[in-house]
Amino acid sequence: MPMRSLEQWLAHQEKVHPHSIDLGLTRLVRVLDRLHWRQPAVPVITVAGTNGKGSVVAYCAAMLAAAGYRVGTFTSPHLRDYRERIRVNDVEVGSEALVWAFERIERACTDSARERVSLTFFEYNALAALLIFEAAKLDAWVLEIGMGGRLDAVNVVDPTVAVVVSIGLDHQEFLGPTLDSIAREKAGIFRARTPAVLGSEGMPAVLTTIANEIGAPLKRLGLEYTFTRHDDRWHYRGPRWDLPDLPSPALLGDTQFCNAAATVAALEEIAQRLPLPAAAVARGLSSVQLVGRFQVIAAAGRPTWILDVAHNPDAAGVLASNLRARPIPGRTLAVCGILADKDAAGIAYQLRDCIDEWWLSATEGARGTTSAALAAQIAPQIEVRLHETESIAAACAAASAAAGPQDRIVVFGSFHAVGPAMDWLAVRGMLPPPHLPEYTAPPNGHE
Repeated sequence: MPMRSLEQWLAHQEKVHPHSIDLGLTRLVRVLDRLHWRQPAVPVITVAGTNGKGSVVAYCAAMLAAAGYRVGTFTSPHLRDYRERIRVNDVEVGSEALVWAFERIERACTDSARERVSLTFFEYNALAALLIFEAAKLDAWVLEIGMGGRLDAVNVVDPTVAVVVSIGLDHQEFLGPTLDSIAREKAGIFRARTPAVLGSEGMPAVLTTIANEIGAPLKRLGLEYTFTRHDDRWHYRGPRWDLPDLPSPALLGDTQFCNAAATVAALEEIAQRLPLPAAAVARGLSSVQLVGRFQVIAAAGRPTWILDVAHNPDAAGVLASNLRARPIPGRTLAVCGILADKDAAGIAYQLRDCIDEWWLSATEGARGTTSAALAAQIAPQIEVRLHETESIAAACAAASAAAGPQDRIVVFGSFHAVGPAMDWLAVRGMLPPPHLPEYTAPPNGHE
């Protein structure tokens, strides 16, 4: 097998499987069996949900790290750099470690003595995370489901705690047309005798039904665990923990209290193996960072920028609530890019009274669309001026030129919109460059 760079590996993985999305665990199980992989011996928290997954993963990592534990996190997709997806102690994985993992996976796929296994781009990604985390000898893994749950590649790992943050309409072509059908797929991460945390109230009853059928102990917001807010502090109550004076989450928005409470409910379930003092919970809440989730970038004399990967109507509704809760003296301008398979009309409807002027961008890739096609869906939902542009960079430049110091520019709709906007802002000194320190420790004890 010829040596490949990370860029060459990623190009190979994009074309080796006939479908970009091909849900199922059979291929992964076969490759992991050839690799002689075993389930992790450390606690694993698996996080599913339509919205809020990234926040819960970030809270888990921050709180565990505050207690001194070594944590690996797997998330998707990325905003600016593929290496963001796999982190060890909040440091993104290095190219060398990824190439090492991909070489092992490819050898297993192409074993001459057995039938070739063809993996999707995401399956390579998930398998690489498992191998890197195993080699790093961590204290805990936190894994974000990519799509659904039951047939998602991440579900090849048996969790110690399973979290379903929220249920909304998204990816219906793969998960089914109704909230119940989507909930059934996400409940696929539940396991017998494994706590199942529900992170929102009013979730479809099918989640409770499935948990009861398989014997997964339920922790439901508002029932088995609760929280109450008191100005800028809040109080968590669970079956074993009572934390009365917690700081507000560093991530902005009312929904972040629910996400943080779900995180505490999950960590409460592994506390016998990984004790977590209240002080570590508080430090994690105060120190957590997550780019692209109502991320505010403000500078004196310039318009404020807000970055939010709101890519479905429920997420857009949360974004709208956050904008209404923070009125400004000037206008709110939108830079928006939405993939072709998303409900652009539903997203625009949620934000119809929050935006004073829109700049729409084309999006790239197999699921991309033109700004004209996006405008055709959005225009009937709004009554303000709308502009079509060919790229996020062009949309950012046009909105920036139109904005005054008291205005704000909200970039939303897709990771494919927020990521390029971050690059545009970085060139202008408003954000750091994308490359962070890399996790480069060699995989000791592994070939």
